Amino acid sequence: MLATPGPLPTGPEWVYEVKWDGMRLLAEVTDGELRLVTRSGQDVTATFPELSGLTAIAPDLVLDGEVVLLEEGVPSFAALADRVHRPVTRTRALARPVTFMVFDVLRLYGVPLLERPLHERRATLERLTTASVPTLQLSPLYTDGRALFEATGRRGMEGILAKRRESEYRPGRRSPAWVKVTHRHTQTCLVGGWRPERSGTRIAALLLGVPDGGDLVYAGRVGVALAGAAVQRVLGELVPELEADASPFRGRPPRAEAAGAHWCEPVVAVEVAHHGWTSDGRLRQPVFRGVRADVDPADVRREG
Repeated sequence: MLATPGPLPTGPEWVYEVKWDGMRLLAEVTDGELRLVTRSGQDVTATFPELSGLTAIAPDLVLDGEVVLLEEGVPSFAALADRVHRPVTRTRALARPVTFMVFDVLRLYGVPLLERPLHERRATLERLTTASVPTLQLSPLYTDGRALFEATGRRGMEGILAKRRESEYRPGRRSPAWVKVTHRHTQTCLVGGWRPERSGTRIAALLLGVPDGGDLVYAGRVGVALAGAAVQRVLGELVPELEADASPFRGRPPRAEAAGAHWCEPVVAVEVAHHGWTSDGRLRQPVFRGVRADVDPADVRREG
């Protein structure tokens, strides 16, 4: 279930939680075996061995939440970059473990809970014995949305989510019963091309697009030359392997931005921060935030 962007709703029918700046995961335990799956359906169980203790909670359950890496108590999306695309050893994972911020339970002991209202699912979640899993935390709920929004702004966090107490869980659907309110504009885009640095050893910039119907609409260029080694490694492994003979965009990007570009199949999702949209549909001052391996390219759309 996905949230809809919007203004902050208020009233006793709503509860609020922090919008964690991490990777959305479903954790499914079946017959005592754990499987971690991203929104895009990618199995990342081997990527987060420090979450193996989730099997101790119950032999059959499904949890929904976000994996985060905390820096001084604040989630850092960039810090996840080196953990997303390849399995890691348990020793390395435990040296800097992620935290699974759980906010929903969808199945327990074989009983589906999707049609139960949120407040019942939350009560079930809070009754689970999770103390033996140090890498799991329950995402706190609050009743004062405005105060939480102000507090997250002061901490430099992404924003908050408002959820209707009576809302059922609709898998894969973007629902008005969940509303996300953010402090900054962010947009998930698909990479349609890239420009190398003059040395040819690193990627200097990505050419971005957002689907519109059956077309990919050019949304602008974002620099990644200053991105860390982990990001460059991930992009270097993903993007060149998808090289295409022609531009995937509807209409050719501006000549100055497309000069020297390599085109690719638009299946790699990345997230950028920005200052709004221009009248011709380009992102204003986009800043690269990271690769979104947890996002299905088919789900990408303009956020407004």
